[in-house]
Amino acid sequence: MTADTISAVFVSGIVLASVYALMASGLSLVWTTLGIFNFAHGALMTLAAYVAWTVSDAAGLGLWLGAGIAVAIAAAVGAGILMERLIVRPFYDHRDILLITVMTTLAAMIFIEKGSQLVWGARLKQLRPIVPGQVNFLGTTISAQETLIIVLAPVILGLLWLFLRNSRIGRGIRAVGQNPNAARLIGIDVSRLFIITFALSAALAGLTGVLLGSVRMVTPAFGSEPLVKALIIVIFGGLGSLGGTILAAYLIGLLEAALIFFIGIYWAPSMIFILLIVVLLVRPQGLLGKVVR
Repeated sequence: MTADTISAVFVSGIVLASVYALMASGLSLVWTTLGIFNFAHGALMTLAAYVAWTVSDAAGLGLWLGAGIAVAIAAAVGAGILMERLIVRPFYDHRDILLITVMTTLAAMIFIEKGSQLVWGARLKQLRPIVPGQVNFLGTTISAQETLIIVLAPVILGLLWLFLRNSRIGRGIRAVGQNPNAARLIGIDVSRLFIITFALSAALAGLTGVLLGSVRMVTPAFGSEPLVKALIIVIFGGLGSLGGTILAAYLIGLLEAALIFFIGIYWAPSMIFILLIVVLLVRPQGLLGKVVR
């Protein structure tokens, strides 16, 4: 392998990792706080991409002038809050909440995907890039939009970390994730923080959809593949560990880019699943997860 090839594979991996980190961190946040997997997370990404396309590209206004980004994220947040209210909250006290919410969020995913197909059709769509042109990044020419994704992802994740660590609401979310009953006893409004958590998670999904929608073609199943990768990353990094999720996202992104180069795009996902199984056999709690006794 030449230095140019190594650089190209590395940059490609960083782009994938940045997208996966944004996507998986929202999924991890909901799991850590509520103890459920939101299988409609990818559908929120799809919804945001379509809304951004409608506001900006379909109207010919562009993302900035048409406020496509803000409207798209707001749509995802609104949909996320509705999901928490309608299909998650009624089951908080149910002993089988994990199984029930798997079914309800899967139903929400199907509803959003089929609804998107009815509203926007099945034809491929693509957002205009937020930043047009090309950039030389570490010796490899990539689009300016991909460079924006690489730069923006750690900034957003850093702000999320600071929010959870230093703000009153963030500390409350962490307390609820550790022990919701104890949090109630000290006066924390657990239901309010559940809504905020879903809103934050949906905002991350919406932002990911807008960023990725100008790199890939948008379809009704646009968020399905990133959702599967996000699930793998959350498990691989360790359930309940946001830091583990981010670390796993970058490791898997780089690994996937290398596998695509060496063995092809069709075999790479299978090898990642095999790696996940091997890692979990050796370390069932994931990279940074805690052992449950």
